[in-house]
Amino acid sequence: MREFDEAPSTTDPRAAALSRRRVLHAGAAAAAGGAMLIGTAGPAQAAPRDGRAPVRARALVPGDRVRVVSPGSAPDPALMERGTEILRGWGLEVELGEHVFARYGYLAGTDAQRLADVNAAFADPGVRGVFAARGGYGTQRIVDRMNVSALRRDPKVVVGFSDITSIHGRLWREARLVSFYGPMVNWTDSRTGPDSAEALRRAVMTTAPITIHRDPGETAAPVMVPGKATGRLLGGCLTLISTSLGAADAPDFDGAILFFEDVDEAPYSYDRMLTELRRVGVLGRVAGVVIGQITNSVGGPGEWDASAVLKDRLYDLGVPVLGGLRLGHGNGQLTVPLGARATIDAEAGTLTVEAGVR
Repeated sequence: MREFDEAPSTTDPRAAALSRRRVLHAGAAAAAGGAMLIGTAGPAQAAPRDGRAPVRARALVPGDRVRVVSPGSAPDPALMERGTEILRGWGLEVELGEHVFARYGYLAGTDAQRLADVNAAFADPGVRGVFAARGGYGTQRIVDRMNVSALRRDPKVVVGFSDITSIHGRLWREARLVSFYGPMVNWTDSRTGPDSAEALRRAVMTTAPITIHRDPGETAAPVMVPGKATGRLLGGCLTLISTSLGAADAPDFDGAILFFEDVDEAPYSYDRMLTELRRVGVLGRVAGVVIGQITNSVGGPGEWDASAVLKDRLYDLGVPVLGGLRLGHGNGQLTVPLGARATIDAEAGTLTVEAGVR
């Protein structure tokens, strides 16, 4: 997982010097050998263990105030201007957190500053939506001290991806809040064009269900185990999922549709992270698996590519697996609500998710 950028970049020297993998994982693992497994899964149904009903924020409407915060790394002012222009084009009143452009090493200000902005946005009754400026790295440093109780009392739309996976997990675990895995305000038109903007708008400003189709051009598109499954859609960036296990931002994936994506990870790294999820029992309890954009995954000569690793680690689970959805760090990124009830039809290549707002 890239340390500083959500979109793949070949021009940022810091990305080459420090990857999120080095920050969040100590050491490296070698790819495991083994025969490829081919599986078929029958219908699966979620078996929720928590009786609390999910909480949905009201759909955003023109005139609503939304606040942009930087829980991780600092955004680019020019890209932020483009992102706020898009939000204002929908009639939203956009305001920035006090420390959005602060810098503290590779972070958007000190932990205290970033946490204060997040908690202030959560607690302000006039703010109806909270949008992450960008991800990068840093959210796990503050996620345990977020004031989640404010959102239990007053649900708000919360949007972000990548490093924001930690926030999504904590909001679901503590408040059962449905939140949105989608583009952030540090907007890049070349990666997130009009389709991405419209998908985000529909997700947070309408109550229509969301259907996403497999894109044959995506790296994980060949990864598929036929079958249908229904459950709460939970997950996000695989690096953040694997490094949250045992912490307060790790959701209970029992009976869930597990969704993951990532960027700038070698195939062996996916092997390591999925093996970790197998060893701790997460993959043995899910109802199905959805794979988003596997971006910039480059292995060595003669080694498995990312698709082969995913097949090896997922095909024997006995649940439907659907790969190739435009969710994550790649071009044309779409938006999906996490915590909402979802159905995958792997053979048809579709993920359908209930509205994330009311």
